[in-house]
Amino acid sequence: MSDGRIRAGAIAAAVTAGETNAVSVARDALARIEAYAAIQPAVWITRLAEADVLARAAAVDARIAAGETLPLAGVPFAIKDNIDLAGVPTTAACPDFAYRPEASAEVVARLIAAGAVPVGKTNLDQFATGLNGTRSPYGAPACVFNRAYVSGGSSSGSAVAVAAGLVAFALGTDTAGSGRVPAAFNGLVGMKPTKGRWSTTGLVPACRTLDCITVLTHDIADARAVDAVVAGFDAADAYSRPVADRPVALRRIGVPRPDQRLFLGDAASERLYDQALATLAASGAEVVEIDMAPLREAAMLLYGGPWVAERTAAARPLLDDRPEAIDPTVRAIMEHGRTVSGVDVFEGQYRLAELQRHADAMWQDIDLLALPTTPTIYRIAEMRAAPIALNSNLGLYTNFVNLLDMAALALPAGWRDNRTGFGITLIAPAWTDRALLDAGDAYLAAAAPPPSPPLTTEDPMDIVKLAVVGAHLDGMPLHWQLTSRNARLVAATTTAPTYRLYAMANSTPPKPALVHAADGAAIAVEVYELDVAAFGSFVVEVPAPLAIGSVTLADGSTVKGFVAEPRAIEGAEDITALGGWRAYIDGLARPGGS
Repeated sequence: MSDGRIRAGAIAAAVTAGETNAVSVARDALARIEAYAAIQPAVWITRLAEADVLARAAAVDARIAAGETLPLAGVPFAIKDNIDLAGVPTTAACPDFAYRPEASAEVVARLIAAGAVPVGKTNLDQFATGLNGTRSPYGAPACVFNRAYVSGGSSSGSAVAVAAGLVAFALGTDTAGSGRVPAAFNGLVGMKPTKGRWSTTGLVPACRTLDCITVLTHDIADARAVDAVVAGFDAADAYSRPVADRPVALRRIGVPRPDQRLFLGDAASERLYDQALATLAASGAEVVEIDMAPLREAAMLLYGGPWVAERTAAARPLLDDRPEAIDPTVRAIMEHGRTVSGVDVFEGQYRLAELQRHADAMWQDIDLLALPTTPTIYRIAEMRAAPIALNSNLGLYTNFVNLLDMAALALPAGWRDNRTGFGITLIAPAWTDRALLDAGDAYLAAAAPPPSPPLTTEDPMDIVKLAVVGAHLDGMPLHWQLTSRNARLVAATTTAPTYRLYAMANSTPPKPALVHAADGAAIAVEVYELDVAAFGSFVVEVPAPLAIGSVTLADGSTVKGFVAEPRAIEGAEDITALGGWRAYIDGLARPGGS
């Protein structure tokens, strides 16, 4: 299955110019949706009938023919199913909660007026309570490029619909990171506007004082186009605010102090974040280390403080009358909200006001934050085994943003070896939305992140990269242990310059010992890919005093590789200066070699 990504700007331009028409675009989108349903049936809660979609598209063509200018002419889009579309059930991923709205949400109405064509309502973590995408009776949408992993949530189906090329953009929501996290995992742009910039009329609330409707796109141009259509005051929304865009230079970039950069053991995330910071620094921006503690404390208020009671309020009738209808994890969170007292609410507000002062002071020293969107990613099975703890980990860098009234833009920043996306998020004070879009454009132009992995109809197996340094090199005596497991050579490179290499004594066949050392050098290695099962069978055959650990390569990435116990260098010859095992073996073969 090819990539098939589509972009709103290109579609609208083609429809407006008469190069195609909205009906043809809609037919193509419906065909892609149907084909992908065989791969991931959990993306949608409600798919609009073909006749309905084509009728909407035909109405767009008629408006174009009548001379109207429509900025989103014929662009197919998806709607997270906690946002109303007139005449279509809104479920919030809870069948017993479902209702059929008479009117569309204000943002949906504005998009349709601009020529966009809705095709369906997407799956989500129930009541938008979760950052992972597994909390839905309609199934768990998975990361598009490795379906063993979570898609991110709560805007799970929306992210998958865009990343799989089914629609050009999709509406999500974001209270704690629900639009940013799935953007990161699926290689997308996720725009979380300033609170009140986009109307929330017609949105099922999660935390009504904090909720934002968001958009997921393939590029910033499309996010900018959607914002141009939907931003604006809505008198019907008690939390809407008049747009007050303000320019910001965005030249001083705040990043966590090194001791506060948490990746929870995910070396790939750490490496990709370092690369992103290097790109930002190379642009001439000043990188300023900040204390994350006040932001992390604010983040803890979202679920550990009184704001959890807002989630209880959003679904209280159902929670009172039919609690069994609610996902057990979501229900536990909502039940906790019942324990919040009025005193707790005011004390939480007092502390948040104090933390807001910290944030205000922070903005005197920096123009924006550049944070990892998440510290890591998890498999669906892992998330289901520990749904609260692992979900909380995904919000380490996201939960504080709405509480402290900030705008945010999630950007793709590379791919892990397991084909899951890593992202960074640019964060700035309220009403810097357009400035953040400009900053995102500049970052992506400079970083040139690698393209998404190709879409596939098959579930990709988890792959392990293994660095070999001695007897397993191509042409060496134990290389067969790799070829017999269908290992694939992906790189001939070197380690980071922090290793020493020894020829072990009394080893048959001759084998080296690779030891980490501050006074080391770069050592030649070959890197192979094996599936997890093959890797496991390989590891059990590794004899002591050798072992499999983690080896850092010249590019800063970390892979599995041969390491050695201290006893391995007893009586061994230090051959570090030779730069690799082949040079040592070649020396033995020459006359006079030792």
